[in-house]
Amino acid sequence: MPHSTSQLIAEHIESLYGRPRAELEAHADSTDHPNMLSALLAAHQTVEFAERDLTFQLQRLRQLVHPEREIGRFDAGHIHDCARRIGEAVAVRDSQAKHITAVLQSLHRVPARDTAHATTATTAAPSPAPAVAAASARTR
Repeated sequence: MPHSTSQLIAEHIESLYGRPRAELEAHADSTDHPNMLSALLAAHQTVEFAERDLTFQLQRLRQLVHPEREIGRFDAGHIHDCARRIGEAVAVRDSQAKHITAVLQSLHRVPARDTAHATTATTAAPSPAPAVAAASARTR
């Protein structure tokens, strides 16, 4: 089963940073301080794990409810557990994908002056001026 959500996120991260994921992961692992790249890659790994878990639980559920298989006394609990885990995996995948997509859409590629710093060539969208942010906070 293809994992389209994590694949799309990986492609967006690679496009944003202009490097293959393996290079980005190596770069993120080599830094001592948290940064946007590390956060994006960690969220992406969470989506990947949820998709692998979803695939595994779906396969297990299909085994448990196969038409030629007799459902025994303990099988109902296993079926219920698989269904619950499928729901959890979908919730994690969708939640993480929603948030990481929002973050990725707020970032854009800045022309790199120096190719040695290409992995740090992204910036967040500018934040509103303090006066605007304070005024909007008062109106809530």
